[in-house]
Amino acid sequence: MEMFFTNLLEFFYILIGLQFAFTGYKVLRSDQDKRIGTALFWFDLAILFALGKWLPAIISGILVLLLAIITLVKHFVTGNFEQDETRAEVNADRFGNLVFVPVIVMAVTALVLAQFVPASGAGAIGIGAIVALVLAMAIFRAPFQQVLHESNRNVQQVGSTAILPQLLAALGVIFVNAGVGEIVTSIFGNLVPEGNQFLGATMYVIAMVVFTMIMGNAFAAFTVITAGIGIPFVIMQGANPAIAGALAMTAGYCGTLLTPMAGNFNALPVALLEMKSEYGVIKRQAPIAIALIVVHIVLMYTWAF
Repeated sequence: MEMFFTNLLEFFYILIGLQFAFTGYKVLRSDQDKRIGTALFWFDLAILFALGKWLPAIISGILVLLLAIITLVKHFVTGNFEQDETRAEVNADRFGNLVFVPVIVMAVTALVLAQFVPASGAGAIGIGAIVALVLAMAIFRAPFQQVLHESNRNVQQVGSTAILPQLLAALGVIFVNAGVGEIVTSIFGNLVPEGNQFLGATMYVIAMVVFTMIMGNAFAAFTVITAGIGIPFVIMQGANPAIAGALAMTAGYCGTLLTPMAGNFNALPVALLEMKSEYGVIKRQAPIAIALIVVHIVLMYTWAF
């Protein structure tokens, strides 16, 4: 069963790669500015997703560096699509709350599979997405050509920020292998008295928030902070690792709500919604994030121990 879902996950990676390749093709055929560099970016990403399992590590590394170079020299641009306001209003009146059905079905499908088939892992999300897509096509009577068009539009509008989670998660692993976790342990070892569970839980939560704000991604922060603080000052003091780890990850998301480094969460919506304030999204989220930080500290101390 585990082998089946591993292969299924690889199928989803290939599917994502094909979508990126289609986007690259559409960009190359368009007349938009810097289309060569942008198309090369999407084709590069398509190769990494579709063929990454079989590529030598050195080749994958070169392709990742190429992505960075294209972005660095500003030869990549996000797509600009005009919204048909009249059509959008007509569809909104016609379908109403039905637009939420595919999203809910995707989440429920993934959750059920993950609960009853533990080996499904990330593959459950892919299955949920496919089920939701088929359901959306049925509800909205959308032809496959429209699915391709909308997928291409979304990919282009999100742009290079779409790959930030993967890159930052990899950065977290690099930090751990570079010994950053040990440095963090030595710093906080002087601040947290040995055996003090409450301070350990507090520092674990706050460190996850702060490090996530710095790196822009909770996945990258999790590996470093768990190795440096979570294990020695929380788990080794008797905390349940499953509960402590889960709460640490969601505590990191509180940091995501507070930082412009989380471009796909806080910077992209500002551009898409044409907001006047560059930090408008963060300002609205800050009170909730701060309240949740306190809640996480309490839950970490009462649930994990």
